[in-house]
Amino acid sequence: MGFSIGRRFSNEIRSRLSRDLILQNQLLPFAQTLESQPLIRSLIDNNRKKFPRYWDELIGTAEGSGVPVLDVILINFRKEILPFLPKTETNSKVDTSDDCSDVLVVSDSMAIAAHNEDANVALVGHTYLIRATLSNGQSFVGYTYAGELPSCAFGFNTHGLAFTLNSVPPSEGEIVAGGIGRNFISRDLLEANSIDDALKRIHASEVSVGHSYNLIDTRSRKILNVETASRNRVSVCEVRGTPFFHANMYLHLQVEQVQDDNSTSRQERATVLPKGTKDDFLSLLGDMDDKRYPIYMTGPTLYTLCTALIDLDDQTLTIIEGNPKNGKVSYVFSTSERELNTSP
Repeated sequence: MGFSIGRRFSNEIRSRLSRDLILQNQLLPFAQTLESQPLIRSLIDNNRKKFPRYWDELIGTAEGSGVPVLDVILINFRKEILPFLPKTETNSKVDTSDDCSDVLVVSDSMAIAAHNEDANVALVGHTYLIRATLSNGQSFVGYTYAGELPSCAFGFNTHGLAFTLNSVPPSEGEIVAGGIGRNFISRDLLEANSIDDALKRIHASEVSVGHSYNLIDTRSRKILNVETASRNRVSVCEVRGTPFFHANMYLHLQVEQVQDDNSTSRQERATVLPKGTKDDFLSLLGDMDDKRYPIYMTGPTLYTLCTALIDLDDQTLTIIEGNPKNGKVSYVFSTSERELNTSP
């Protein structure tokens, strides 16, 4: 499957790798040093041992697209490697490649998960949708960054399990070298057969760097926000009738974290915006009132690639391009059918 993905999207993968400044200016130079070898080797060994099939997909993606395997390894482990780079002026810049915003609710009148997929502007034009059917008949859809495992963004499968993701900024002391990569965990979630199974997979993940997962059971009207950190720390918060906004800071897991002014600003702005209807959620995610740290981002560094709207009652996942206030729908997927039907 990885080889097929690499061959199909070789142009996007090649273009992304050539323009990814974090890869070119930080990860690749570090990978050429003796200092990097124990870290990279432990990441490879541990992730290949725990997830051999996903490791094969990663290698297949590189081979199918004709790019160096090392490049694909590095972009898939960027969050697990960057904290260990030597502190220099170049490496001191924070990696804000996948900041995101979510607003979630499960009330009597609606059950909604709305998600802005925010990334470095270098990823504009370097994403694609994977719709895959596995040998056991299970299918999934994942919004995927070029060259990375599906999906470090959002996805869903034929068991009615969907998820969106938010990065979180643990401090350096909270990161364990050589643990399991976040991209491998989210790839594993695409094969979970229930929300409880997804939770078990997260609990067993032995992460290197923490993450925030919004787990969505589209069939039982249930949404969980799951915050994780290294050393098997997990906190679960069930979303109910009070709208829940999550940017890129830990909210309920007690972890020492790096202060993120961008995330804090979005969090504070969201508290004062109306959240009573589906349109309110889309308007919130399209808010640009704060010129320095808007919720909807248009550069120069961060860019909102798209907005995903998961309606648990309609059992649909809608992808919106452009400001979600304007509702320019690109795709609508049914999450209730085994064939994962879509309409443009």
